[in-house]
Amino acid sequence: MSSTTSPSPGHAPASTERLPWAALLVMALMGFLLITTETMPAGLLPQVAAGLGTTEGAAGQLVSAYALGTVVATIPLVAATRGLRRKPVLLVGIAGFLVVNTATALAGGIGSALVVRLLAGAFSGLLWGMLAGYARRITPPTLAGRALAVASLGTPVGLAVGTPFGSWLGRTVDWRWSFGTLSVLMALTLVLAVTLVPDAPGQPAASHLPVGRVLLLPGVALVLVVILTWMVAHNTVYTYVSAYLRAADVGLPVDVALVVFGVAALGGIAVTAALVDRVLRRLVLASIALFTAAGVVLLVGQHSTAAVVAALVCWGLGYGGAATQLQTAVSEASGENADVANSMLGVAFNLAIFGGGVLGALLITGDPGVTLPLVMVALPLVALAVAAGARRTAFPTGR
Repeated sequence: MSSTTSPSPGHAPASTERLPWAALLVMALMGFLLITTETMPAGLLPQVAAGLGTTEGAAGQLVSAYALGTVVATIPLVAATRGLRRKPVLLVGIAGFLVVNTATALAGGIGSALVVRLLAGAFSGLLWGMLAGYARRITPPTLAGRALAVASLGTPVGLAVGTPFGSWLGRTVDWRWSFGTLSVLMALTLVLAVTLVPDAPGQPAASHLPVGRVLLLPGVALVLVVILTWMVAHNTVYTYVSAYLRAADVGLPVDVALVVFGVAALGGIAVTAALVDRVLRRLVLASIALFTAAGVVLLVGQHSTAAVVAALVCWGLGYGGAATQLQTAVSEASGENADVANSMLGVAFNLAIFGGGVLGALLITGDPGVTLPLVMVALPLVALAVAAGARRTAFPTGR
């Protein structure tokens, strides 16, 4: 039985059908800072490259290094800590992330910056890997999907506000101030987490499955395939959106484009929050289809400002609720082993970020950037086909 329809031994007792708003909003703030830190270089490639004495392609690898750290460390860290009480693990993760992000702001060259970004990705992977399970454990099971949507608000808000603001601050003052500001906010998040987030038990030892067997649970692998194909497409274009906008020459500043995308993503997560507990399958299929349509418009309407803005809106609406939708799907497919399954989901997301960073760098090396949306059209069609076919397991009909 899915974890949203019946209580599981890992859930903390809940006496009323209410969301733990304060705790979930702290988690959302944490997610806001994680996603902003992750994507910050996308809006500051020229400034970071100049500050570190390197090329824009090399500066783009700061995104890839972060993702690689997550890929390498997430599953071992989450598997090693899944039996521990949740709050101490959360606080250690936030504190570690604070330290390495501060080191990024102080990096003297591209080599040291890549190393600390790798470590930042490792701490981020631990935090993302436990977020979904933690939010579900402190929430009544019938509201689990909605709780996850609230806890995931940080992603679209980060894309709508955090990354554009960091981009503006970095261009106005210096890119190091952008990362320093994030460190101050992460310190505040640590204080709020100590104060407002309740503890919750870890996963009972009797229900632990080896990591390999979690991957073999019906539906889990299919969700991961959807993530990889969909998110490589997203990150290839998002990381190098500045190159696309320069090549398209539509007079749209990158920070304005990121705001349009991010605000639309807020709309996407609002729709997801309202529907995810009732029509998950249809929501996923509609989101991927809208995302693909945005890629088509970016490709064929690249010299029209109105077309590019419309595509950014469709892109944000389609992408905004993706994390919540896919975390809900993989959590339901994995049951008590949701923490490990979500760590795999985090790895898949960050493999996609890494792959998108590398693929995008290759594409803009031989091309000014206008062909980037081809990836945004082709790969999501694979994701759509897999999701549509997974009607019995990952995205069941009638869910």
